[in-house]
Amino acid sequence: MKYNQLTPVEQIVRRNTFIKRCILVLIILAGIYYFVFERTYPVTYEKEVDHFKYGSIGSEPANGLPYWIFKSLPHLFQDKLGPQGYRTFGFLYETPESDLPIGFSKRTVNGLDFVWLNCAVCHTGIYLDPAGEEQLIIGAPANRLKLQEFIAFLRSAAVDNRLTSENVLESIEAVGGDLNILEKLLYRFYVVGRVQIGLLDLKEKLSFLDRGDLNPWGAGRVDTFNPYKTLQLNFPMDKQHVSALELNSAADYPSIWMQRPRKGMNLHWDGNNASVEERNLSAALGAGVTPVTVDRKSLKRIENWLLDFPAPKFPGKIDKALAKKGAPLYREYCSTCHGDGLYFSKHASKYAGQDYDGNDYAVPYDYNTKRYARLGQIEDLNDVQTDSGRFAAYTEEFAAAQNMLYAGYDWRFSHFKKTNGYANHPLDGIWARSPYLHNGSVPTLRDLLESSENRPSVFYRGSKKYDWQRVGYQSYPDAQTPQEIGLTRYDTSKLGSRNTGHEGEAYGTHLSAYEKDAIVEYMKTF
Repeated sequence: MKYNQLTPVEQIVRRNTFIKRCILVLIILAGIYYFVFERTYPVTYEKEVDHFKYGSIGSEPANGLPYWIFKSLPHLFQDKLGPQGYRTFGFLYETPESDLPIGFSKRTVNGLDFVWLNCAVCHTGIYLDPAGEEQLIIGAPANRLKLQEFIAFLRSAAVDNRLTSENVLESIEAVGGDLNILEKLLYRFYVVGRVQIGLLDLKEKLSFLDRGDLNPWGAGRVDTFNPYKTLQLNFPMDKQHVSALELNSAADYPSIWMQRPRKGMNLHWDGNNASVEERNLSAALGAGVTPVTVDRKSLKRIENWLLDFPAPKFPGKIDKALAKKGAPLYREYCSTCHGDGLYFSKHASKYAGQDYDGNDYAVPYDYNTKRYARLGQIEDLNDVQTDSGRFAAYTEEFAAAQNMLYAGYDWRFSHFKKTNGYANHPLDGIWARSPYLHNGSVPTLRDLLESSENRPSVFYRGSKKYDWQRVGYQSYPDAQTPQEIGLTRYDTSKLGSRNTGHEGEAYGTHLSAYEKDAIVEYMKTF
């Protein structure tokens, strides 16, 4: 006889207890799964400048690389990158011990850390100051960045037979990665394969970069919209659809400081959009975000910071007497299109600009579009006569397609348009924006004041050394031999690379050498 048999009530209580415990376990397991495998969250930074340099804008989920794969590739492909690693591509590190280059952010996606690009990768410059010390220029064009070469490296890695799970895990261990058992299993049986598929897809979509009629972008330049066409819009990029002139549209990275006074001006090199907010969202797409993954809150934080982030002051010596002689010459030939500095200016003690709503405010440069009739306006290509490659690449069809991006969101694009030329921009911090013209075909400001036949026809880009007199990065023109490694040769005879235009009496190229020197000296004060 069984004397310990449970009563019906006890059986019900035990069954309910078992069910509750199972539910609790399921909730715990679901929570673990969510926080480890589903939750997506970025690494955050308290200081605005650090957020600009390393904060995520949402590029990692769709286009990023797993953190440890990114860290391991320079070891796995030492023959491709050499001892400099990612520095080969002009990526900047704040210190030798820095974990990631400036312009790379980290975000946990589905339980794994991913890294990819943010705004700072294209908008942080570097130079050697008069004392020979390296100095970063936040918000400046990335003068050493060779993005095309980085893309080529990733595309070549996709078909390299060394990109295997076993080799990647060995390289991760070699560079200090301490993966746990679960992570090792994920990398061995899933992660590496998914990365390879992604890189193969990138190789296929950017196959137009292999066209024989494409000239290399080189250091400090990027083809802004042709990769955009295929990655975001699936445009065909063969010779039947994209001419050689359209294909060779690489342009310099712009500076991005002092965005508040630029509101309402025509932005981008060709002035195809007058909305700062849309321009920023468009640039974010170029960095790898998608309409689904874009981190609007993070991007807005960068936008707000850049509204009044000042242009850098010229770090060298200025001959004030010579600059004073250059001020009226600059105002005669340049200020109508580009605004003016406040040195020796009658407006220096007054307001120097107006915001988008017409409110006066003090700024270190005179951006007043009411005072300067052509500032922020578009110059007809027939008048300015600079290279037409960038102009040709931005078509009406592409503008219409861009205005369909972010459809279904409050921030859907609506301002993109095809223009008839290039936009006149303010010249604040112009010393830090070398080389010059939209395609970077003129190495110094002093060269820009010469007629095109007297500008360097062949020179080198990507230097950290600075020419303090002529104002621009050292360029080793023509027959000179570069004294630095990692520079890229620029030939102005190539398609899309012409240094013509912005010349003649209207632009001051007929002035005497002394007068030109004076204008350049004055522009150092901006």
